[in-house]
Amino acid sequence: GAVEACLLHMLRRRAAGFLRTDKVAALFTKLGKTYAVAGDVCKKVQELQQQVESRKNQPSGQEPLKRQGSTTSKSPVLTPQAIKHIWVRTALIEKVLDKIVQYIVDNCSKYYEKEALLADPVCGPILASLLVGPCALEYTKLKTADHYWTDPSADELVQRHRIHGAHGRQDSPSKRPALGIRKRHSSGSSSEDRFAASAREYVESLHQNSRTHLLYGKNNVLVQPKDDLEAIPGYLSLHQAADSLTLKWTPNQLMNGTLGDSE
Repeated sequence: GAVEACLLHMLRRRAAGFLRTDKVAALFTKLGKTYAVAGDVCKKVQELQQQVESRKNQPSGQEPLKRQGSTTSKSPVLTPQAIKHIWVRTALIEKVLDKIVQYIVDNCSKYYEKEALLADPVCGPILASLLVGPCALEYTKLKTADHYWTDPSADELVQRHRIHGAHGRQDSPSKRPALGIRKRHSSGSSSEDRFAASAREYVESLHQNSRTHLLYGKNNVLVQPKDDLEAIPGYLSLHQAADSLTLKWTPNQLMNGTLGDSE
């Protein structure tokens, strides 16, 4: 989507096609007439679009029979998001998107206004060079919105930590000390220092995932849920996502596995 926005910025009308609603398709089609690499992408996209149309028009009962007869004729299943960005996506998977963008930059006067992003002598080549890395990857599996890794519950994280540390500890998990770790002087034993370090790493990694970055964490932060209840110590963490900052807080009792029947 970001690449498409760059490709559509101040695109000339004759390059976008006067009557076509899909301006990216019009641009790739026009490029394919003079640039063989873009022409190959056009053929690939047309094949994929024909497969999508044939699947829509095919009765639901015939698809399994066809797959049983021939496994080599199996066509890829494209999500609505993939179909929406099929031109850029196909060029990316075929590892030629950077070459196509570089060709556009080299011939920008044919397709873009003077103030366009790709016509800029600095921004245009930078965009083409940024796409070299993604085009070097093998896209065998693509993430979709429902496959993002999400935070497990605090209780599950505690159970994982118990299993991980069970081989090195003989005492009961219920007697595990709280995670409020203080720095020890050189006189402390090495085993205690190692346990303190592992506990600290466990606390710092809590809530960390692939979509957010842990900026700050502090233990024993007091929170008072109600006016008539005592303040409860817990672990506070600050996370940065793409468009927001989030504060998370987990009670020490829950992290230590000693919550019991408390509300």
